[in-house]
Amino acid sequence: MIVQPPLAEIAGILEQSPDYRVLRRLVPRSDFTPSDGQSTKTAVLLDVETTGLDPARDEIIELGMVKFTYLPDGRIGRVIDTFSCFNQPSIAIPAEITALTGITDAMVEGHSLDEARINEFASDAVVVIAHNAGFDRKFMERYAALFTLKAWACSVSEVEWRGHGFEGSRLSYLLMKAGLFHEAHRAVDDCLALLEILAITLPRLDRTVLSVLLERARRRTIRIWAEQSPFELKDALKRRGYRWSDGADGRPRSWYIDVDEPAQAAEIEYLQRTIYQADADIRTQTLTAFDRFSARI
Repeated sequence: MIVQPPLAEIAGILEQSPDYRVLRRLVPRSDFTPSDGQSTKTAVLLDVETTGLDPARDEIIELGMVKFTYLPDGRIGRVIDTFSCFNQPSIAIPAEITALTGITDAMVEGHSLDEARINEFASDAVVVIAHNAGFDRKFMERYAALFTLKAWACSVSEVEWRGHGFEGSRLSYLLMKAGLFHEAHRAVDDCLALLEILAITLPRLDRTVLSVLLERARRRTIRIWAEQSPFELKDALKRRGYRWSDGADGRPRSWYIDVDEPAQAAEIEYLQRTIYQADADIRTQTLTAFDRFSARI
């Protein structure tokens, strides 16, 4: 009779070989780093599932939040609480959204987002973190005014993943690089998965992802608009990192770029010399974590 070794032992053997990679199912945990008397701050991870991509017209069908503490050096302390709630939209959930999320009309029927409960949960957070804050913040500001006042950080755009040895920023890919997987596409499950990513120590810096993210989010950035730029130079703007705003959301119909505050003068000089070839008046906006990613900008 052949006796098979325990699966954990097999996984350990495979991990010692460069020819195999072992992925372990994510098991959510509550405790990460003891505070040992250090002061901590509170943050909230947030994720929404929606009927579509338009924050002005589409609706939230599920909200998930995870509240946790973190230490001054950016290490995660512990999970304080979780929040999960469905919301019945005014229309039937599109079939493609149900296929993606697993959320059906029957699951959300009779449910709604209670702003008072949401505020009570998130009111003590000093920062709200989302894995695509440009999407989640715009939706949340419609449902709870509290989120217009909070500082936000985006774990997609405010971490230079490629510079840290990652080839992408999708949550499932980042989990895989951390040796984990999860099969859920539910809001609170994705928040718990993101928490594990934020707890990773980046070997080149010996700092957590959360530490790097918060440092980036604290910076002031300048949005520079290349209004009425020559059409034939649009490819040059795209290569430089400019994005297009079609004006549908009330913003200028124009190319624009966000740069760190010290780079503002050089970027304006580039536009004046290369794009306009004149001393043009350039529209700029100063952004901080309190208004970045907001529908108000």
